[in-house]
Amino acid sequence: MRDRPRNQASPSLDDILQSGLDKRSAEDLAAALQHAESSVKNESAEEVWRVISQVVLRPDHPFPLHQLCHAWCYRGWQAAHKVRPPVWSPSRAGAADLNLARLMKGLKGPKDWEARKGCPLQDLPLLHELSCTHPDIFWPAVFQELRIRFHTPPSRMLQPASKPEDVRWLPGARLNIADSAICTRDPDLVALVWADEAMPQHVHTLTRGQLRWQSLEVAAALRHMNLQPGAAVAIAMPMTAEAVAAYLGIVLAGCVVVGIADSFAPASIADRNRISQARAIITQDVILRGDKKLPMYARVVAAKSPRAVVIPAARGQALQVDLRPGDIAWQDFLESAKQAPPVTPHIADAADPSNILFSSGTTGEPKAIPWTHTTPLRCAMEAWTCMDMGLRDVAAWPTNLGWMMGPWLIYASLLSGAAMALFHGSPLGRPFGEFIQAARVTFLGVVPSLVKTWRSSGCMQGLDWGAVRRFASTGEASAPDDSHWLSARGGYKPVIETIGGTEIGGSFLSGSMLQPQIPSTFSTPTLGTRLLLLRGAEGEERQQSPHGGGEACNGELTLVGPCLGWSQRLLNRDHHTAYYEGMPMAAGTSMPLRRHGDEMERLPNGYYVAHGRADDTMNLGGIKVSSVELERACVEGTSEVMEAAAVGVPTPGGGPDKLVLFLVLQPSSSQAADTKGLQKRCQAAIRDRLNPLFRLDKVLVRAALPRTASNKVMRRVLRDELRGPKAKL
Repeated sequence: MRDRPRNQASPSLDDILQSGLDKRSAEDLAAALQHAESSVKNESAEEVWRVISQVVLRPDHPFPLHQLCHAWCYRGWQAAHKVRPPVWSPSRAGAADLNLARLMKGLKGPKDWEARKGCPLQDLPLLHELSCTHPDIFWPAVFQELRIRFHTPPSRMLQPASKPEDVRWLPGARLNIADSAICTRDPDLVALVWADEAMPQHVHTLTRGQLRWQSLEVAAALRHMNLQPGAAVAIAMPMTAEAVAAYLGIVLAGCVVVGIADSFAPASIADRNRISQARAIITQDVILRGDKKLPMYARVVAAKSPRAVVIPAARGQALQVDLRPGDIAWQDFLESAKQAPPVTPHIADAADPSNILFSSGTTGEPKAIPWTHTTPLRCAMEAWTCMDMGLRDVAAWPTNLGWMMGPWLIYASLLSGAAMALFHGSPLGRPFGEFIQAARVTFLGVVPSLVKTWRSSGCMQGLDWGAVRRFASTGEASAPDDSHWLSARGGYKPVIETIGGTEIGGSFLSGSMLQPQIPSTFSTPTLGTRLLLLRGAEGEERQQSPHGGGEACNGELTLVGPCLGWSQRLLNRDHHTAYYEGMPMAAGTSMPLRRHGDEMERLPNGYYVAHGRADDTMNLGGIKVSSVELERACVEGTSEVMEAAAVGVPTPGGGPDKLVLFLVLQPSSSQAADTKGLQKRCQAAIRDRLNPLFRLDKVLVRAALPRTASNKVMRRVLRDELRGPKAKL
């Protein structure tokens, strides 16, 4: 048996008993393991594990048993390969049925491409190279698969320029991306499935035809409000079926969606309204979570938002709030559409904005990032290629239209032909799992914090997630054991790890269903994306280590443009300064490297592992936030804090960042010894001024903060202190 010592027997009965099985079950499993090994005696470790994971192990077996069998099967692997072993590997038969295999089979290209081996598992690096060097070949083939409807086709795929901001993708093209999302396939196909938290197994459906009609109704009602193409319309509410119809209706009308997360405090809502110059806002009266009613409209009002359209959280019932003068209930808003002329999709230039999203920067105020009608093409391409999303799929990803994964889910599912699954409630507990089972979800996206909660609580025990074909994970670093647990929960389906950003419209690194998936690693750059690692400290001459060079190393990940979907302007700061200023030229090009801010490690097999942010931002529960925002909330929201430095520190062994605050107290303060009370007050300030989802792990009081000669706080020094060998978190 290749890659495994031949002289070690199956796990002992005592080992199996210690994993949590009773004696009879342990004896049966030991026999099954021996039979499985003998049936594939001369196969590789991957093939043996495939049999054990698919035939012997069950989702409800104790997870320590899964870990025991995996470690036994791959004994000696890590020493030989210098990387952790995979939890899932593709089969040749399965690979032949993937979208990528079909794309490769029909794609005509240059000589190098025509000389490919004909095996999708081996030809993926060649396809990646072609997608970067020949956009005129790659993108038209993708557009055809996604059924993109151009009112006026582009004159070419890419018009180069000397500056990144002047590059033009799809020059001359005119389209409405929402029109392509809901108007190019069979109207009787299911577009949406959803359920309420109170009745998670009672699944509702909405067809593409019905979604199109509702979205056009929203577009007509916006016209009746005298909102013309280009006007900004905010959405601040949970991601419900109504929110999706509102989103698509805004885009169909030629207006621009302003995404605002439903968890934001009034000040954060007000900032986003101001920066985007929102003319109206669509929201919900309250948010229902179990027996609780959380305020939503009240926060919108406190933010002094523009005219609001208010949707009842309790579907079909009256609003549970009194409206301001000028605000309008959802049903009355839709009725007003009857007084407007019939609306057809507004045909826009491909570079026109369709959505404004916000990403935390290092200076405090969030960066306002316009998505154009081109950006969603990247979302859908990645879902169709990396995640094999298509007609047979039902895709769920607990998220929000205030974060990029909300629009990503809309476009990824609808443009690929899949249905999206929405749960009107919290994804933290068993009702969400029951919905995944009842809706027969085939694609489930997560943030790692969510998986950690499911695993620790045991709330998903006994549920059948057998319909899931693959999982996806993004937003923060995942812990390998949690990723393994999730794969096992679905009967050993791949967990596709992705990492990217709002400003690039998707991912730069991902997993793939054509490659073995190692927990908490990224196996390939996404198609159309070139990247490299910068080695060495800032201010020094830094070495560029490109992907595919075969070199294992650590460094700051940077991007090599141009790439379809990347941002080219910001509403509230200089785009070039934010992403390109001070960056070296990419080797062999006349373009500067694009800054992104992630510290990455390239493994000996060419896969990547994330090591957190290189800049002064962090990911908390899948939400990117700047240190400055957190620090300001604590200084302004407490009386005793004079200075604060916020840092995110990875969990030992891998997993989401933990938030730690270093505090300098006012000279008059006597609270230094009361760190528990201090942490409580800082947590309240963060909750009230930023977001209740940000959890503070620890506060540490210092006499002073480390600073540079120019008086800038050295947060990296504080992070290093917490990561050091003597640190205790």
